[in-house]
Order: sequence, then C-alpha cells, then structure tokens
Amino acid sequence: MALYDFGAMKLYAYKTNDPIDNEVFLVAKDGRAVVIESPCFFENNSELTRYMEREGLAAEGILLAYHMAGAGFLPGVRRYATKNADEYGHHGGGRALIDQFAGSFGAGFDSSIHTVTDFIEPGPLTIAGIDFVITGTDEAFDIAIPGINAVYTHMLGHDCHSIVAGAAHADAMIAQLEGYLAQGCTLILSSHYTPEDLKDVRVKIDYLRDLKEIASRCCDGAQFRQAVAQRYPDYTGGNYLDMTAGFFFG
Repeated sequence: MALYDFGAMKLYAYKTNDPIDNEVFLVAKDGRAVVIESPCFFENNSELTRYMEREGLAAEGILLAYHMAGAGFLPGVRRYATKNADEYGHHGGGRALIDQFAGSFGAGFDSSIHTVTDFIEPGPLTIAGIDFVITGTDEAFDIAIPGINAVYTHMLGHDCHSIVAGAAHADAMIAQLEGYLAQGCTLILSSHYTPEDLKDVRVKIDYLRDLKEIASRCCDGAQFRQAVAQRYPDYTGGNYLDMTAGFFFG
C-alpha cells in the first residue's frame, strides 16, 4: 500500500500483486472513503478489507468503471457506475475478460459481477464529502479527483504494453492523454500500474504513435508483435501486446 497525504485528503494505492497486476485506489477524507475499482481475487478482497478496518476507513461507495468482477468485496457498500460501464461488465468486453480470467485462474478468482446500486451520469459527483468528475469513455468512464489534482483511467503504464483495439482506439487514447497534459494533472491513476505523472503520459503517447506506425508496415499479427517487442524489449505486459496484435490484425 502506498499512501499519498494531501492534508485534508489522502490517497491509498493498493497494489494487489495478483496475476493481472490490478491496482485499487482509496480516496479518503475524515475517515470516510471511496474505493475506485474492486479487487477481483478473494485473497485481495480479504486483505484490503482488513487493512481498511485497521486504518479506521469506512467505505461509503465503490466506483466501478472498468473492473466489474469481485462482487464479494465489501458487501453492503453502495456501487456506483454509468450504464455503459455496467453493460461492459455484464455483457460486453469486460464480461468476456471476466470469463477468460475465471477459466485461467480458477477458484481464487472472484468472477461474481457487482450489482450497481446507483447509476451515475457524466459530470460532477460527490460521495463521502469528496468531489469527483465523471467522464464517459467508449467502454466505461474515467474519474477526475479535483481535490488532489488526479485522474483515474483504465490503462497507462509508461513501460508496460496496453490493450489497444486498433488504430482508431489508439487515436482516442492519444486524445485522452493529451487532455491530461492540457489539464496539468499531478497524478495519473490506472488499473494496472502504480500512480504516474505527466512525463509518463508523454512516454505513452509516443508509444501509441509507434504502435500505429509499426502496424502500418506489418502484414500480420505475428510480424507486428515481433516488431513491437523489438522496439520495446523491456516492456512488461506481453499478454496485452498479444491482445493488441489480435485487434489490429484480427
């Protein structure tokens, strides 16, 4: 757990160390907490619950954007999501990933899907006395946290491959990241990496542009994957690169 102390507000970044490198974030003020995303392995559900109890953090809501698995976490706490995020998790690409992970990881993976109690719309939102701004995306939603000048999105990872669903998706991601540069965000939070900053955003923009250029001169997914791996030999997340190759050349 990494703690970022902003005085009146605190950010807790929980690195699950699970097989898919999930990150879960707690934003807290006066002992009241909002959880961003849910762990999806039973061991992490228990570990994070125990930590919150020890720290005296009372969860008043879970914001569920890109990760809908792990419904056993914090039963009774209200679940917030947009309707498209709920659709993504129950029937769309998020559900497909849940089914895939359940087959891969077996009994340790909590494949139960959260039931949303509060549907939210893009725009301002306040939970537990903490202000958020919700921005819709194609799959789900991103979350700005003005009080700490941070934003949460699905994937960044300046030295990690990302799931990129083709050239149009890469362009959308670049536009989104350029928006973070324009806003001057202090921290970028993402589902599978520790908190990053704007220099990491610039690195990711260059990576996405490289993906498009490499794809334009490749004939198939295998050639693309090899070329990207040679260009970025030290990057982690090879499984995400496999998925990206499938999207560009599927």
